Amino acid sequence: MSSKEWKAYLDLGFSSYQNKSTVLSYRNHKGPVLVQRPLYPEGRHICHVAMLHPPGGIAGGDSIRITVKVEPGAHATLTTPGATRWYKANGQASAQRSRLDVAAGSKLDWLPMENIFFDETDAFSETDVRLESGACAIGWDVAQLGRVNQDGNWRSGTAQIRTKITVDDRLFWIEQGKIDAKSNKRNNVAGWAGYPVTATLWCFGPTLPDSETEALTAAMPWNDHMRAALAVLPYQDSQSLYVVKGLAVHLEDLMGILVEAWYFLRERVLGTPGTELRLWRT
Repeated sequence: MSSKEWKAYLDLGFSSYQNKSTVLSYRNHKGPVLVQRPLYPEGRHICHVAMLHPPGGIAGGDSIRITVKVEPGAHATLTTPGATRWYKANGQASAQRSRLDVAAGSKLDWLPMENIFFDETDAFSETDVRLESGACAIGWDVAQLGRVNQDGNWRSGTAQIRTKITVDDRLFWIEQGKIDAKSNKRNNVAGWAGYPVTATLWCFGPTLPDSETEALTAAMPWNDHMRAALAVLPYQDSQSLYVVKGLAVHLEDLMGILVEAWYFLRERVLGTPGTELRLWRT
């Protein structure tokens, strides 16, 4: 392994303390992936943590593993202070794997900033969500191909993105795809449809009334600059998975839709009002 390659991991555990507060009860890391000190902008019952990624981004040969465990009664909100940038592979693949374990009676907001894939990447990004029935969780994955303000953005490279959700040890939903810079999928209507930005928001918890899902569906845009839609997948015991899919020309526009959907679903599914994260203001 070259000294310039990162083989890093970050393990985090969140617990409920006396049923009044959520604490970061466990942390362990190797390499340049770590967290800032926990914050409580919404009160002691929700622990906010910012995850710091390697300086300069992820390059060929880098391998990062993130594990988050949320115990019963705890509520954790995690984000990153900036985009995750994927750089030239130099003949070696790079990967980031995130596993999120959410116990019954606990809540998780998983809100990392976007992935940006630059020229000549060979990247693999996976989010593995493992829920127990009775857990509530919401998160997203956002990807941008190259610099959208540059002609011929993302001229070469590959990126593979996978998100899977398991409930009670059974695979419930999976989304995965591999895109090549020269592939027809970039312009195919069944792929990226010519848009450089894509996003998926997922949310699991109690089933909402039809009127609520219809209201969220009505808020989804569909125009030349941005497209978004909502799907609902029922689960047993009056629980459901909500999935918002989006494509856009500009990252900021699609992030605005995701944030509004997060506000909407967080309040109704997680039972917690949405509030702008402090890092989003910087």
